[in-house]
Parts: sequence; structure tokens; C-alpha cells
Amino acid sequence: MNHKRLSDMNRQEIFHEIQTCKEKMRKAEMNGIMNEYDVYQNKVVIAESYLVDPEDVELGKIYALLDGSDDYFKVERLKGVFAWGYRLNSTSFEEGLPLSLLKL
Repeated sequence: MNHKRLSDMNRQEIFHEIQTCKEKMRKAEMNGIMNEYDVYQNKVVIAESYLVDPEDVELGKIYALLDGSDDYFKVERLKGVFAWGYRLNSTSFEEGLPLSLLKL
């Protein structure tokens, strides 16, 4: 099976990949295979990050997170489809988050 990298896909192909992963998530959840569910959930988050325009992310700005937490994240730099920076009111280590987790 020849798989294209997400970075080589167009928007339509990425949307298709997201739908495929979401279907696999549903099947894994129905079968109670939660580690497989988590793998596909992470793939969806990464794929969705390729649909975010990095130009919409401002360096130095603080964003709410869409990961279900009440955390806020200060973006220091961008690399690929990841924003690197720090969670507010958290430990001081730098962290990379997929762009799709930032509430733009």
C-alpha cells in the first residue's frame, strides 16, 4: 500500500484522510481498542494541522487550547505544523503542539 505523506497531499486528500481515520476511530471504539483509538485520534489532529494556515498564528500571542483542557499556550515559534512555546501556569519547559489545537 503506497501512502502519501500528509505534506504531499492537497486539501481534498487531507479531508479524505481525516474521514478515514475518524471511521477507524469509531471501529476501534466499538471494539474497545482504546490504544488504537488514540493513535487514530492523534493522526486526525496532525492531519487537521495541515489545514491551518501558519500565517494565521501570531508569534508571542496567547491562545486557548482545543484539547479539552482549560490551558492557554503562548506561541514562541513555528516549525512545520507545530507551534512551539509554553503553557501558562504550567511547568517551564518548551512544548510543541499541533496547530489544530490552537483556538485561532
